[in-house]
Amino acid sequence: MPTGLPRLGIVGVGRMGANIALALHDAGYLITAVYDARPDAAREVASAVGSVVAPTLAFVSQSAEVILTVVSDDRAQEAVYATSSDSLLEHCSGKTFINCATLSPKIHVDIERLCRQRSADSLEVCMAGSIPQARNGTLYLMVGGRLDVFERTRPLLQCMGSSVRYIGPAGEAAKVKALVNMVMNSNTVALAEGLGLGAALGLDLTLLREVFAQTGANSRVLETDGADMQSREHDTYFSAAHAAKDSHIAIALARELGLDVPVAEATAAQYDRMINLGLGELDKSGIAELTFPSRVPTHGV
Repeated sequence: MPTGLPRLGIVGVGRMGANIALALHDAGYLITAVYDARPDAAREVASAVGSVVAPTLAFVSQSAEVILTVVSDDRAQEAVYATSSDSLLEHCSGKTFINCATLSPKIHVDIERLCRQRSADSLEVCMAGSIPQARNGTLYLMVGGRLDVFERTRPLLQCMGSSVRYIGPAGEAAKVKALVNMVMNSNTVALAEGLGLGAALGLDLTLLREVFAQTGANSRVLETDGADMQSREHDTYFSAAHAAKDSHIAIALARELGLDVPVAEATAAQYDRMINLGLGELDKSGIAELTFPSRVPTHGV
């Protein structure tokens, strides 16, 4: 292992967290502790990176110098930074926390305050990309927090992302990420509707996608999701449940400002419908199951 690298702890080893852990292990970082609410997931990743399964969150903070959290939502993030019971805030003095989930901006501001009160540092590191990019260390990272903390952790972040962009103080990167996902999710639903209508009209969908790609209908979502929508291949890279959650974060920001975002609201409603139908763990491309006339949403589509 290269000398001088900080010891790492990982909290949350789902699809993204597990692959980030593997990438950082490959880059030479020592991962001292892995924690997840699902013990089997923690054991699998700990075995792969030569780590131990942390029995508590406090153990992670105690054993590592830099702790990465990759959890599901605001509630999960607040839970790992609880001010009572087991928490990462125990033994946190002098430690740096890197929080990678897409969360409400206020959560990141609150976590930075809690950490600073205890002589610790935190950054929000919002990720664009999916499982392959996490595994290869080629994510696009948007970073919020104190600039000096960003500069100190930049070498680590560059092992996670091929592009690392400092956005501003705590909460600012989360705002940008919310808008990224708001637009991406709306594009995904629009593409599903276009292909669904094309199917209803009896058009050749491969031809239709090729025309989209050469016109104003082109988008990154067409590249990543178009063929999957056509062929009904919805292996999960970014789940419909996460799409719903992230769209609602952006909608909440708009409401705080008194701004109407009807397209984002319609998008969130479609992803909420997927969840209600039991399809929330499909990839976001699974939204096409609601737009193709020949497809009847059922459990296990």
